[in-house]
Amino acid sequence: MPTFIAISGSLRAASTNTALLKALARNVPSGCEVALYGGLGHLPIFNPDDEGERTPAEAARLIEAVTAADGVIVSCPEYAHGVPGGLKNALDWLVSRDAAVGKPAMLVHASPRSAYARAALAEIMRTMSFSLYEGEALEIALIGKKPPEAEAILAGAANIVAMRDALSRFVDFATPGAIPV
Repeated sequence: MPTFIAISGSLRAASTNTALLKALARNVPSGCEVALYGGLGHLPIFNPDDEGERTPAEAARLIEAVTAADGVIVSCPEYAHGVPGGLKNALDWLVSRDAAVGKPAMLVHASPRSAYARAALAEIMRTMSFSLYEGEALEIALIGKKPPEAEAILAGAANIVAMRDALSRFVDFATPGAIPV
């Protein structure tokens, strides 16, 4: 059974990116699991001097989770035309590890207005040697929606189908030769 780790680039309690990832986790195809990583706000700022035996506990948990997962799903807001610092920091903790090398990754989007961050994040992840899924992207416009509105949109039949289809395509990409789910 493929297991994916989902990372939201937003720390907001009412994050639409996190809401999208939680909805993905609820709407996985049979035989698949999506687990949301919740430690982004607890990661210390990356410092190469703190790698190896000095790796902080939360950074070690992130590294272990990414290493153990069959793939990574990221949903990220755009701040000042860039990737939020917390998400970039998390990726920095993975740079000198094997966790990212060849790891399938998919970007999903809760806003149609995040083109700069999308491009920057894709470039960062390719540079880190993630195997980035380049197929049809999942985008469900949630920008500016309050939690009840976002949940209603995510519960819509067409969006549930879109989430399941996106995850099915990612499963095929991330686990070639696997039995279809």
